[in-house]
Amino acid sequence: MPRLRRAVPWWAVAVVPAAAAVLTGALPRTDAAALAERVGPVLLFVAALTVVAELCGSAGLFDVATDAAARASGGRRWLLWLLLVAIAVASTVLLSLDTTAVLLTPLAITLARRTRTSPLLLVLTVVALANTASLLLPVSNLTNLLADHRFAEQGVGYLGVMWAPALASVVVTVAVLAVRGRRDLRGRFEPGERYVPPDRALLVATGATVAVMAVGFVAGLPVWAVALGAAAVLLAAFAVRRRPVPGRARDLVPWRMILVVGALFVVVETLHVRGLGDWVLDAAPAGADAGALLGVAGLSAAVANVVNNLPAYLLLEPVAGEDVRRLAAVLIGTGVGPLLTPWASLATVLWWRRCRQAMVHVPVRAFVVQGLWLAPLCVAASALALVAVA
Repeated sequence: MPRLRRAVPWWAVAVVPAAAAVLTGALPRTDAAALAERVGPVLLFVAALTVVAELCGSAGLFDVATDAAARASGGRRWLLWLLLVAIAVASTVLLSLDTTAVLLTPLAITLARRTRTSPLLLVLTVVALANTASLLLPVSNLTNLLADHRFAEQGVGYLGVMWAPALASVVVTVAVLAVRGRRDLRGRFEPGERYVPPDRALLVATGATVAVMAVGFVAGLPVWAVALGAAAVLLAAFAVRRRPVPGRARDLVPWRMILVVGALFVVVETLHVRGLGDWVLDAAPAGADAGALLGVAGLSAAVANVVNNLPAYLLLEPVAGEDVRRLAAVLIGTGVGPLLTPWASLATVLWWRRCRQAMVHVPVRAFVVQGLWLAPLCVAASALALVAVA
């Protein structure tokens, strides 16, 4: 019998065209090198952060945080949800949306199982706020980091432009989620027995490492270097305490996902260099009035949901020109808008991966319906807030 051929790996669908673009010269070497210099640290940051999250979970950090949240809520399910909202917003603002997706999703799942709360409600809350709370600081979103130097070149502070859109997006998100989830937020629960970590010394080392990592992010240090250092410290701590790392070592890093995202960068940059993406730029309305900024934000959100927000930002950055308000509108669309497709933001991809690992089924319909509520409302509210304070 002839041997059956193995199916083509799913990740090769994106990687092969990207490799062909580089090897054939469709993407010139100079452009490829510039792209690698700009996005390489982003991908390294995601890889290191995933390792940190896996090790934090293995050390029991999520279980300790869950225990504290369950007890602080006094058995009231609505208060438990509000605590999760506060943690998600703070985590996204200070540590980045990818940190929230990786670190907070397991906590939400554990919290749901412990308190008999709807897991779907809590994980959908996490993924929503991971995206919609990501506008306030440069470190909050990798697209913000890519754009921060543009604000500096115009002599404008990032926070001074983005605080109002960021606030509007969070307020709308919390209001919509509270209304849609009101039935699941009723009732009370028993906190249960207090959690006892398996290795208290390792737990303390893990918590201290995450705290130092947060300080490094807020201080403006290179996020990839901070995350990589934290991963190295935690791996060393596990070795010293002779604790096994979760799963196989090669599974700590989501290398297939990173390859696909990197390939998307290459494909989009090739289209941009070859002028095949000019129609997207031509579709952006001119000017900086309310209608134009809403149009730029809406276009940016649409492109982000098609190709992922990181390459979408690089494609749409020229739309801003020298106007920081148009640049802010692009950030609103690519930061708040990617809520409709599972690949629209790297945080959402990481979130899906964590849900699958924890055996939590998230119906695509539930994700899309939530996005249909949040994406247009949050993008519009943020863009209008930008106009109001401009």
